[in-house]
Amino acid sequence: MNSMDYDVVVVGSGVVGASIARLLSSYELKAAVIEKFPDACFGVSKANSGIIHGAFHHATTTLKARLELKGNMMYDQLHKELGFPFKRTGIIVAAFSSEEMKTVRLLYKQGVANGAPGIEICGSERLLNLEPGLNPDIAGGLYAPFAGVVEPYRFVFSLMESAQLNGLDFIRDFEVVRSSYDGKLHQVFSSDGRAVAASFVINAAGLYADKISEIFNGEKFKIHPRKGEEFLLDRNSPARPNNVIFPVPAKESKGMLVIPTVEGTTMIGPTSEKIDDKEDSSTTYSNMERIFLQASRMVSGISRRDVITSFSGLRPVLENEDFLIEKSQMAPAFIQVAGIQSPGLTAAPAIAEYVLEILSKDCGLKLEKKKSFIPEISRTEKIYGISPEKLDELIEKNPAYGNIVCRCEQISEAEIVDAIRKGHTTIDGIKFYTRSGMGRCQGGFCTYKILKIISRETGIPIDHITRRGNGSFITGERISGELK
Repeated sequence: MNSMDYDVVVVGSGVVGASIARLLSSYELKAAVIEKFPDACFGVSKANSGIIHGAFHHATTTLKARLELKGNMMYDQLHKELGFPFKRTGIIVAAFSSEEMKTVRLLYKQGVANGAPGIEICGSERLLNLEPGLNPDIAGGLYAPFAGVVEPYRFVFSLMESAQLNGLDFIRDFEVVRSSYDGKLHQVFSSDGRAVAASFVINAAGLYADKISEIFNGEKFKIHPRKGEEFLLDRNSPARPNNVIFPVPAKESKGMLVIPTVEGTTMIGPTSEKIDDKEDSSTTYSNMERIFLQASRMVSGISRRDVITSFSGLRPVLENEDFLIEKSQMAPAFIQVAGIQSPGLTAAPAIAEYVLEILSKDCGLKLEKKKSFIPEISRTEKIYGISPEKLDELIEKNPAYGNIVCRCEQISEAEIVDAIRKGHTTIDGIKFYTRSGMGRCQGGFCTYKILKIISRETGIPIDHITRRGNGSFITGERISGELK
């Protein structure tokens, strides 16, 4: 096996690909992740709502329900090892009529059948005690105490960092355009001419899993993008709840939520709109009105004045609405992991175990646990919220902690440099890793400072630095090496 030959290659470094990558790195295997973007989490996962779901929204007969609860229960140990932001807030489903309470009872029965711990049907008094900011007209609802929130990009980054620490290769800017199979190895070719070879390939390509399957001569299926627009409220918003607040769900959507993010802001949304364009990340005023109307119905204090940004995410949906995770029946040594929409983030750790079970039992890959596996990663000191005494200690050790680059989120130069040295060299990569640019001014004050630090640390000229790769230059559009 030469330097670019692998036992397993994973296509895609979203939350599912990263979860599989980390688990692969715990075995005596030579494995790699190939990613078309310059960093992990730049596809579906970057716009995830960050909810660790409560195992009551889906029927027991679905694969997503079977993996959701198992994945949920794996987060505490992963958090202990990897240190990403995570909190068990609980979920409330708010009902405002006797008709909606009928649906709540069905959700409760479904949750009990799925094994959801601690789930309960509540009257209005109980819910208002749990969440005083709820509309007092609430009729009752559902409470799932073990659900929570996570920062999805930091989770993905920590998984990939752990996987690389344990020997996995992360090959960036590798857009798969062609493949061949000689009976033993897949040859996988990138748009820039690079190639890797692998005994097994795992298709975790999110929105483009259908395209990747076609390239490998696998099953023909169609990923249907479903767009969800969301709005982020400032940390100081009085609308911030203690729990994640759901409405009673509709047929194709869990509804528009009010979410206390793990880092202190409040998110409202998402919408659910079937579209054709897999690159459409637009937001609209009309959908903002819809979101605010529903969110305000559930929680008091929501104001448009508190909005600091809007964004949209695309969910990769299959016709049957379930996950597709199986050995391909058409392409040899090829595993399909497609249609991973909600609750994909929750289920991701369990999906990884399910995929490795397929590799072992159905594909015959020998899995031997790595005795040298290191479960924990190094933690970067954060200055947000620490005491003045602790900050003085950090500055004494490293003066860069005293240079505040992002004022809104209190991110220091030391944190920016640490992110760069861990491989994050785009503006969005730095943003997702450190939270710089995520506050009230949305990068208005700190972006140029970050550009200068990236250039200083990497030697990349400022006019070559991109927001998210693929020609997204910050200072202008480059044509043949020149600025336009």
